[in-house]
Amino acid sequence: MKPRLSYTFLTALMLVSMVLTACTSAAATATTAPVTSTATTAPFTALSQAAPDCSYGGNIKSIEAPDPYTVTFTLCASDPAFISKVAFASFEILPKALLDSTGGDSKKISDTPVGTGPMMLKEWVKGDHMTLVANPNYWGPKPTLQTLIIKFSKESAQRLLELQSGNVDGMELVGPDDIANVQKDSTLQYLAAPATNTLYFGFNNTMKPWDNEKVRQAIGMAIDKARIVKNFFPAGSTVADQFLYKELKPGYTDGLAATAYDPAKAKQMLTDAGFDFSQTYTFSYRQATRGYVPHPDQVAQDLQAQLAQIGVQIKLDVQESGTLIGNAGLGKLSFYLLGWGEDYPDATDWYDVFLAGTSKNFGTPYPDMPPLIKQAAQLGDPAARQKIYDQLNVLYDQHVPMVVIAHGTTNLAFLASAQNVVIGPYNENFPYMKSADGNVVFEQDGEPVSMMCADETDGNSFRACELVFSKLYRFEWGTANPVPDLAEKCVPNADATSYVCTLKKGVTFSDGTAFSANDVVASFSAGYDYKSPLRKGNTGTYQYFKDLLGGKVLNQPAQ
Repeated sequence: MKPRLSYTFLTALMLVSMVLTACTSAAATATTAPVTSTATTAPFTALSQAAPDCSYGGNIKSIEAPDPYTVTFTLCASDPAFISKVAFASFEILPKALLDSTGGDSKKISDTPVGTGPMMLKEWVKGDHMTLVANPNYWGPKPTLQTLIIKFSKESAQRLLELQSGNVDGMELVGPDDIANVQKDSTLQYLAAPATNTLYFGFNNTMKPWDNEKVRQAIGMAIDKARIVKNFFPAGSTVADQFLYKELKPGYTDGLAATAYDPAKAKQMLTDAGFDFSQTYTFSYRQATRGYVPHPDQVAQDLQAQLAQIGVQIKLDVQESGTLIGNAGLGKLSFYLLGWGEDYPDATDWYDVFLAGTSKNFGTPYPDMPPLIKQAAQLGDPAARQKIYDQLNVLYDQHVPMVVIAHGTTNLAFLASAQNVVIGPYNENFPYMKSADGNVVFEQDGEPVSMMCADETDGNSFRACELVFSKLYRFEWGTANPVPDLAEKCVPNADATSYVCTLKKGVTFSDGTAFSANDVVASFSAGYDYKSPLRKGNTGTYQYFKDLLGGKVLNQPAQ
């Protein structure tokens, strides 16, 4: 697997960038005098969204649309990874008219989503399937696929049976025990994406006994990670020895010794720390399969068995998938199994999301980590960033906010008759796949939550949103390279504190209405400002706007 360095792309942009003077508004929202649009005879009322200053804690100072084809993002601090971030599914662009008419209500938008992507939602039969069709108004290359049906089944064996029977054309997450048979079957094709994810056992450091650093260190030492990977993961998966996977640089530290498996020493450390072996501790997990955990039940049971060998008693607590994610985010879980699939190829998608101080998953932030995380995020020099991540990786080993277990290979299987199938770490090229009848049926492991991915965090929703909505940038099919989507280009200034995005002309939404810079401002404003009238969403959290754009959003209420 090749290293994925988003900074290579961004550095090239900076070399040709020009210093830009960005005008910001002191008001929360503002408009300028009408500008005549070249795409329509109607006047263009330029929108903007701005913070009075940067004291609110986020990194977006302002978003402005000075004309129909330009959007300027002014930041509070340098962000060289900005382009990779806005290529992520949460930053989809919706029509301002739709946001206005629905108030950003996720349910209403999901009923009739309107986007500029290559496909449109025709129907959604809850609990069974979604039907997507080619968008006749798509501004890009015409899709070769006419219809995509996405079905839902949480059981890998059931999905494989459907594939082998010819009832579906493709499936995700082939079970590890079935991979060899799929690879040998001439009627099928097996495809694996890079392991850009991590399975972990998380601790909440505000809850006993996990508030004791020595206890967390001991649990990490008591887990035979290699046994778990060997028994429950597909070929190509690796044991996690750091928070980040090896190819992610700046980030991963070469030569940093991993914590050795030593159950005897772990038990002694627990004894020395005054651990109460008479208690039974709850370990929560969900049964949803993911690339980072193809067999959640077996992994949880193996953890239970391994800890029992050193006298630690664990009670397994199965929660519904959405409930578990919600409880983890609210800081309600004490010891639990979850994982992370990378959103874009940069260490900020790991450290900034989990350990910069915005996440409650692990309890109270470790005070010596957020300042370094913030510093690393603002540097454009890869070598300088790496030095900071080297420090962070040492601190991670000391604090053990979670025990990382594995980086799992994500795999899919298709009928051999399916052509031009391209998969990568972040997407699949469904619109450009080919079949005899122009239709593909694909079965994934769960149902999307909604079609407003600005306020979602699950991969099943993101897959559908990526097809219906465009973004300023997207990831090129099968790669980790961000390429222009709705933007012709986004040019940073010299220190990456401002990005001027020139938009494509002649783009229309699937309902035939024209796309303009105001749609970009409205879509970002819904997630950027807690007081936005367009913000209803699903949960109203818009977590990725916090995680990726500075930690907080405008007018965020006190916790």
